Amino acid sequence: ALRSCDRQVGEIVAQTGLPQNLISYHLGVLRQANLVQQHRSDADGRATYYGIKLDVLLALYQQIGADLAIPSPLPLAALPAATVVFLCRANSARSQIAEGWLRARSGGRLTVRSGGTQPAQLHPLAVQVMAEVGIDIGHQQAKSLESLAALSPDVVVTVCDIAREECALWPHVGDHLHWSIPDPAAVSGDAERLTAFRAARDELQQRVEGLIGLLRNPAGRGA
Repeated sequence: ALRSCDRQVGEIVAQTGLPQNLISYHLGVLRQANLVQQHRSDADGRATYYGIKLDVLLALYQQIGADLAIPSPLPLAALPAATVVFLCRANSARSQIAEGWLRARSGGRLTVRSGGTQPAQLHPLAVQVMAEVGIDIGHQQAKSLESLAALSPDVVVTVCDIAREECALWPHVGDHLHWSIPDPAAVSGDAERLTAFRAARDELQQRVEGLIGLLRNPAGRGA
């Protein structure tokens, strides 16, 4: 239930049909094992989102493969042509970083856009931290949802909790995913804010790599 996007407990219950106490118990076990993370919603402090720690799972998978001397897998399936839109409130940081990562990692195979429910200016720290990993997003601009209305996306990803509540575009798109990423721009202190931007960049890299895997295997996107 957490493979493709972050969910609240009630959403996991609705998807799996399992009792809430059982879901809560297993989420607690997974958190103790450092396989699942939680983030209190920026839109509603009473709600909590749970998500898979993809970097931890990847490291475990690689270690198990090495320990068991499992041969390298066959080449991955080709990435299909698709349109992906990332949304957040200001379209100044998280969604711009995600756009930059996916465009760089997909090799031009995908159409990638981002927008905001209340667009502001591209945050200079978003440009800085992406430049640190060799990706230039300085040419990207914050865009309104209205400017994206003509698109017919295959996947829409909200990367902030507020945008998830505010966005009403593309109700018929089959794949609406949500990544509950804390807002790095909301962190106080220059050094602390830069650290938060780097953390958001690194987490979004893991999320984007996971999304590419899902695009290669559409059957897994509803999980």
